Amino acid sequence: MNSTLFCASPKPARLRTASTLVLTASLLGACASTPEAPPQLAVAEAAVQRANTPTTMADAPAQLRVATDKLAAARAAVTAGDTPRARMLSEQAEIDARVAELHADSMRSGKAAKESQDAARALSEEIQRKPAR
Repeated sequence: MNSTLFCASPKPARLRTASTLVLTASLLGACASTPEAPPQLAVAEAAVQRANTPTTMADAPAQLRVATDKLAAARAAVTAGDTPRARMLSEQAEIDARVAELHADSMRSGKAAKESQDAARALSEEIQRKPAR
């Protein structure tokens, strides 16, 4: 019996093992180098997206800008691997987005109140101009 038929060369097996180890190490290295975003980042992104409406852009642009800037800074902190800073900035961005929404709501309410007052004043003046019958 020919022993060469049953004896596989060790070089292909070693090559496969080495290739597998290199691939595994590469994948693990890629996973280890990818910073993990805190869960607050997703909440902040949703809050900023919800606040980012034409009305809020018109009535509270400065407040909305603060929220979007802090969200961008939180993303940068995640990329830099600074998870505590990313968490803090994400929480601030969420709050600032809510402030922008509330400020815009307040502005709309103020405009509606002024319009109601103006309409009431005009009606009162109209009633005073017409003589009683």
